[in-house]
Amino acid sequence: MARSVVWVLLAVCNLAAGFGGSALAQSSPATPVESTAKLLLEKHAALQTELASNAYGRPLFLESLESPGMITGNAYAVLDAPFATVSSTFKSPRHWCDVMILHINTKYCRAMQDSSPSVLKVNVGKKSEQDLSDTFALEFAMRTVTATPEYLALQLNAEKGPLGTRNYRIELEATPLPDGKTFMHLRYSYGYGLTGRLAMQSYLATVGSGKAGFTQTSRGNNPSYVGGMRGAVERNTMRYYLAIDAYLTSQNLPVAQQFNARLNKWFNATEQYPAQFGDLDKEEYLSMKKNEYRRQTAAGS
Repeated sequence: MARSVVWVLLAVCNLAAGFGGSALAQSSPATPVESTAKLLLEKHAALQTELASNAYGRPLFLESLESPGMITGNAYAVLDAPFATVSSTFKSPRHWCDVMILHINTKYCRAMQDSSPSVLKVNVGKKSEQDLSDTFALEFAMRTVTATPEYLALQLNAEKGPLGTRNYRIELEATPLPDGKTFMHLRYSYGYGLTGRLAMQSYLATVGSGKAGFTQTSRGNNPSYVGGMRGAVERNTMRYYLAIDAYLTSQNLPVAQQFNARLNKWFNATEQYPAQFGDLDKEEYLSMKKNEYRRQTAAGS
């Protein structure tokens, strides 16, 4: 299969990080907000050991699931930001674009806030600079499900992707913790058919060979990690968690310094995981992202 076809699928798979088994996913529209917030806090309590001590060096728990025709990932994390900040950030489509552009495969993101629901127009591509005409465009409909002082739940949905992929869903839920921090769950899933599976298998057998995820399949001095489609989802789960973290920690800086601070924090964080990352060097990343951000802001997003 042509390499250009493979990168299109990979870039879309890289769009977000991802996740399963959330209170948001399990609850129905009739579920009281108090119950969904309670479920998320119970998950936080159940993950205390994993959040406190893990191979990531961060209060983070990742998991992934591959089933016939679907791939799903989950990230649970303690964010060092008050819930009010997290809520106001992620209710804003424009702020989602500020987070997404940090990802290595995101080439452009524009928030169309005058529509209902709001729409994010996102272009994804290779790990190098590209003309937008060379990238693949996705449209995510963004909907705030619940927003109270104790709980936030929102969804981003895209019905169609390339090569027969479909039903992209990004879900975020969050609730405040007693210490002024926030517990967040991010869930990502998409469906695929035979064409999509063959394209990903081609990538994993060539360009993506040897790339690992984060779930350990063996321990010891030389641990091994899950690979394949689960590995790809887990790498991008981490990329998006790091983008969220970088965005939130930049909020205390003067506005003029925030974007550069996010770029540096995101890239430096990926350097902590050489078995999973190492896609390009820092100067290449910084130059590429600054050019992409100029293009994005020039379009009025």
